[in-house]
Amino acid sequence: MTSDITVFVNPAAGRGRGARAAPVVTEALRDAGYEVTTVQGRDAATALDGARAAVAAGTGALISVGGDGMAGLALQAVAGTEVPVGLVAVGTGNDFARATGLPVRDPAAAAEAAVGALESGSTRAVDLGRAGDTYFGTVLASGFDSRVNDRGNRMSFPPGRFKYDAAIVAELASFRPIPYRMQLDDGPETEMEATLVAVGNGPSYGGGMRICHEARMDDGLFDITVVGPCSRRTLLRFFPRVYKGTHLTHPVVTVHRAKKVALTAPDVTGYADGEPLGPLPLTAECVPGAVRVLVP
Repeated sequence: MTSDITVFVNPAAGRGRGARAAPVVTEALRDAGYEVTTVQGRDAATALDGARAAVAAGTGALISVGGDGMAGLALQAVAGTEVPVGLVAVGTGNDFARATGLPVRDPAAAAEAAVGALESGSTRAVDLGRAGDTYFGTVLASGFDSRVNDRGNRMSFPPGRFKYDAAIVAELASFRPIPYRMQLDDGPETEMEATLVAVGNGPSYGGGMRICHEARMDDGLFDITVVGPCSRRTLLRFFPRVYKGTHLTHPVVTVHRAKKVALTAPDVTGYADGEPLGPLPLTAECVPGAVRVLVP
């Protein structure tokens, strides 16, 4: 492995935690004898272009410093290549780092883990989901949760996470079960009503909501969690269980496992790793061992 390492930074991640973490990471790498290049862009597209250029030039590793959005961009750059990705997770959600057992909101520990993995050559092969040309590491969300995201993204007030709390309340007031069509692998298409359908390469989204609690990132399969039609009261009582994964035993929940899933539903946006993919219909496929993650 070359000693040239690329640090891929979102300075705005975690209300500035990315900017504060970057020097910690670069110093740890340089102290270990690595040549470090920093890549960041004025927007996601230019940042991704820079990361892909570094990968094409043969960087020894791409170290993402930021949240799930930055990790997602890093995955686009390294998927299907031999370049490993490291994660210094300092964002709001950090679900991909959490799922791979890496430190969260501890830049020094994450930098130490990355250096240790580089020195020992220790990596873990991890599956990714792919929808069209976009790879995702954790969950493709659709339904109630993605409509909350849609509404929250349109709101300018209140600030921060409070607007998503307000979006949940507003969406609950108008929510009705959604008519879905779902096809697993090459099986028959199923028509159903559902509150949401979550396609999990990893177990969690939204900063630890374990919607696909039993999903494994190295088995070549998705866990697909379907929450059937339910009342607003049931939904409010159901959602706190998602943080521990105990919702899977609720009678409105079914779980399927498949390598490929096609979803169709009206007026529903798909979100992968918290970023909008576009409106359904969408088809997602699990790509086994698509990326190597630096793990100590």
